[in-house]
Amino acid sequence: MGILDSFGALLSSIVASVVLLVFAILSFFVTVFIVQAGAGLAGYGSLEGDFIVLSAAILATGAIVAGATPMSGLGSVEE
Repeated sequence: MGILDSFGALLSSIVASVVLLVFAILSFFVTVFIVQAGAGLAGYGSLEGDFIVLSAAILATGAIVAGATPMSGLGSVEE
């Protein structure tokens, strides 16, 4: 049974990785849209695509890293 449990854990880890990758890509696309719309509202309608993608990549990376960071160190609750 140990080998079957290991394969189950491996399969669930692969599925979780694929799901997180899909969510990261969707988050990036949404961030590109938000940055492009924000640049248009701010009057920078002729902004090149390179800067839009760079801004969206930085914002999406920050959001993913912030979501993966444990928040236990910020609280003052001691066990």
